[in-house]
Amino acid sequence: MSLLVVGLSHRSAPVSVLERAALSADAQVKLLQDTVAAEPAAEAAVLATCNRIELYADVDKFHAGVAELSTLLAQHSGVGLEELTPYLYVHYEDRAVHHLFSVACGLDSMVVGEGQILGQIKDALATSQELHSAGRLLNDLFQQALRVGKRAHSETGIDRAGQSLVTFGLEQFAGDATVDAWARDKRVLVIGAGSMSSLAAATLARAGVAEVVVANRTFDRAERLATLLVEQYARGAAGEGGTAVPARAVPIDAVADELTRADVVVSCTGATGLVLTAEVVATAMEGRAVRVPAPAPAAPAAGGRGAGDASVVRGELPPTSVGTEENCPLDPSAAQSAQSVQSVQGTAGFSVLGEAAVAGMGAAELEQHAAWVDKGVSATAAEGQSGSVTLLDPAAEAEVITALAAAATLLGRVPERRRPEPVAEVPRPAPVLSLLDLAMPRDIDAAAHRLPGVRLVDIESLAEASADAPMAADVDQVRRIVADEVAAFGAALRAAHITPTVVALRTMAADVVAGEIARLDGRLPGLDDKQRSEITQTVRRVVDKLLHAPTVRVKQLAAEPGGAGYADALRTLFDLDQETVAAVSRAAGRDADSNNFESAENRGRA
Repeated sequence: MSLLVVGLSHRSAPVSVLERAALSADAQVKLLQDTVAAEPAAEAAVLATCNRIELYADVDKFHAGVAELSTLLAQHSGVGLEELTPYLYVHYEDRAVHHLFSVACGLDSMVVGEGQILGQIKDALATSQELHSAGRLLNDLFQQALRVGKRAHSETGIDRAGQSLVTFGLEQFAGDATVDAWARDKRVLVIGAGSMSSLAAATLARAGVAEVVVANRTFDRAERLATLLVEQYARGAAGEGGTAVPARAVPIDAVADELTRADVVVSCTGATGLVLTAEVVATAMEGRAVRVPAPAPAAPAAGGRGAGDASVVRGELPPTSVGTEENCPLDPSAAQSAQSVQSVQGTAGFSVLGEAAVAGMGAAELEQHAAWVDKGVSATAAEGQSGSVTLLDPAAEAEVITALAAAATLLGRVPERRRPEPVAEVPRPAPVLSLLDLAMPRDIDAAAHRLPGVRLVDIESLAEASADAPMAADVDQVRRIVADEVAAFGAALRAAHITPTVVALRTMAADVVAGEIARLDGRLPGLDDKQRSEITQTVRRVVDKLLHAPTVRVKQLAAEPGGAGYADALRTLFDLDQETVAAVSRAAGRDADSNNFESAENRGRA
């Protein structure tokens, strides 16, 4: 059997696909049950978080396992297999182990180093244990992943490489300020009472917010969280001389009313539909003092001209600039614009106005203009007027002039290429309502971000914000830890794979010894107990010595990469019964204590 993982995450799929593929708790249970019922899989575990869905299984066939696990993911997620397949990734054996260990350390998280994934891995293991879908392999794998994750956080500074998703989301609102400074004295509405919502509530309570209101579909859970916040932060405030943070619970139906008083909303529920629509948020914003400031007047540029004044471009143009020569066909008052002048400042005479100025000009006019530029250039250098712009050598523009002249000759006119008019951005007021949506699928309508005075940060915007986040130096150290742990786990796994064969070999040897001693008793019935015991021990010592070196060596070789074939060689050389080996494996699989392999081996020696 071999470890296989098929999944999708924020690294492989867009948020819209992850959102649709999100699995409810019931769907996860059904997926596990169907996976272990499928032919290629003997064990299964599901790791489903805000930004990943992964199905782990112990399979006996790689290709059949990939096909079956992909199909099951598609069926239970509700996303068609053809649509889902391009976003799926597959890891096998050591690569699958490396992937889970990296996930456990926070290296594969949206925010590098976040520690919440450890709790989610623990929950995934607990669920598979409750459903009896996790056997020896996945139990060992997930428990070791938890140990590796804890080691990474305790031995390195991976926590400094990134923050929890909650903290990272709040930092998007805080900007240059700290989260504590930004959140202080704000009213907070937390929708949901799960682990992520609880973490958000605790984070904001520590920051010193004015109030935390918890809303949840199950009111008892909301009330429990509010009570914990009051008890915890009342004690903290008393010990530090601070002010206790009030917290209260409300039914989920009261969210719309609470929204009119909240400054910050954090939502993370398991709902399949929207918890807050744009209409609900818009209604809540009515009555708030939201005013869109008037556009600020454009600052005057040098010389007292406004930003739209076309003549203010890197200093004053000389009095004899383009358009003032009698033979030049261009009229700057008609053709010249701020954009065209800006785009060509400091270039040769022809390009002073750019292609936009000569668009639609006939071939003859274009040639006349080119000739005028040649004359204008030689004049400006000699004038030496203060503040004038000396034009460049027209040879630098010869190719452009020739190309435009050829186009004009062919078409009759230079093709006109219009640039779109710049669209002035509508100024938005500073947000008075900050919405943090940490749910997948989303809880808050994405259209809410268009409302004046509202700032929405969700999983998708967090993914974009964290894409260029700097990596801490400790990440390299964590990667080395992961590599070492993967090698150790693989060696132990390969050694465990050959142990049933070694146990079967020693069991067969013990049976041979017992048979030969029985034959000796028949041939030498006069032996007393002391003699029989001495002969028996002698024969056993001989067998043990003959088997010791090969079995120790084969375990060492099996622990190395590619060592799985030694078990097959051992079975072939000693003609071991495959069913005996399988029976030992099944017995070991039922025992959670790995030391039972050694005890079984010791029983074989006895």
